Amino acid sequence: MNPYVALGLDFAILLVEACVYFAACWAVARCIDNWSIVDVAWSFGFALVGLQMLAVHFLITPCLGGQGLLMAGTTVAWSLRLSAHLGARVLGHLDQEDGRYLRMREEHGERMAAKMVTFYFLQAVVLAVLCLPLLSSAPAGAPPSPAAVHWAGLAVFGLALLIEGVADAQLAAFKKDPANRGKVCERGLWAWSRHPNYFGEWLVWVGFLLMSYNAEYRGVPGLLCVVVIHHFLTRVTGVPLTEQQLLKSKGAAYEDYMRRVPAFWPRPPRG
Repeated sequence: MNPYVALGLDFAILLVEACVYFAACWAVARCIDNWSIVDVAWSFGFALVGLQMLAVHFLITPCLGGQGLLMAGTTVAWSLRLSAHLGARVLGHLDQEDGRYLRMREEHGERMAAKMVTFYFLQAVVLAVLCLPLLSSAPAGAPPSPAAVHWAGLAVFGLALLIEGVADAQLAAFKKDPANRGKVCERGLWAWSRHPNYFGEWLVWVGFLLMSYNAEYRGVPGLLCVVVIHHFLTRVTGVPLTEQQLLKSKGAAYEDYMRRVPAFWPRPPRG
């Protein structure tokens, strides 16, 4: 079978599973009247896909070479880390809904639940698309051991998680100090980029690109996801929405920060 036909079939099956998963999430969100849980569900969905592949490999039939095991393992690790981070923020405060969804409520009013059907379906589609590097990492006849490019991808992945972890810790420490209320965090990585956490997140997908490279697909699915993630982080849901909220809450202080510090790509602080 043509490898892209096989990948297409795997994608179609995953898309159906993702639609069922997000339909259940929609039902829960409507029941508790908090649409923010979709963020946690989306991030945790990758772990479910990776765990499903590992379960098939270890419990039914060995189907993953060394590259596939590496991709599945790192995908699960990344997904669990992100979903735990978001879960602490969302699930720990179910009486408070994220500002994005509050604005959507203002816009859609009584039609909110119906609008969320489409929104949740799009989350299923995006999840399935972004799982293409994982789905393409286990072609038939894959070598039993990862190649050098895969270990390089693991190194990039590790660096990305380090950047995200350090950025999150620095921001949390800044917010914890009452003296910083209303101020802009410019410490550590936040002096290099206005969104080092988003840069680290994009770098995760560069790592996935390298780890998913093989002779069958030549990294095409991974490259597609690197481009998609960069577009969403810098043009759609990441930087634009975050900065819209920060400009509203911090005003001139954040405008000054924007003039001095790049939005995404890090550079050394200027005196």
